[in-house]
Amino acid sequence: MLAAALLPYISAYIAKAGAFDLKDNNAPREWAARQAGWRARANSSQANGFEGLPFFIGAVVIAHQLGAAQGTLDMLALAYVVLRVIYIGAYISGIGALRSAVWTLGFVVNIAILFAGR
Repeated sequence: MLAAALLPYISAYIAKAGAFDLKDNNAPREWAARQAGWRARANSSQANGFEGLPFFIGAVVIAHQLGAAQGTLDMLALAYVVLRVIYIGAYISGIGALRSAVWTLGFVVNIAILFAGR
């Protein structure tokens, strides 16, 4: 879960790297609103990462509570994190079809996690 929780921060770092000054910290959302291209997409991937995180964490907690096999849960959680890394790369690169397909796979993995418990 920690890896998934850190990914949005990595997206934010990518968006800001080399272009975000201390003065921009006074109004960081205004700075983000002025961005275009890959920086704007990196910032959007950050927002999407935070939006999807509650479902992932909830699914993992529920699966644990329902007695999911740890190995199965670990593999599904790893798949989710790998898919999110691919998602970030596709989003920043502007490959919309791949981004949407990977997002869908990540959503399906979350559902699988949710129902992994018996």
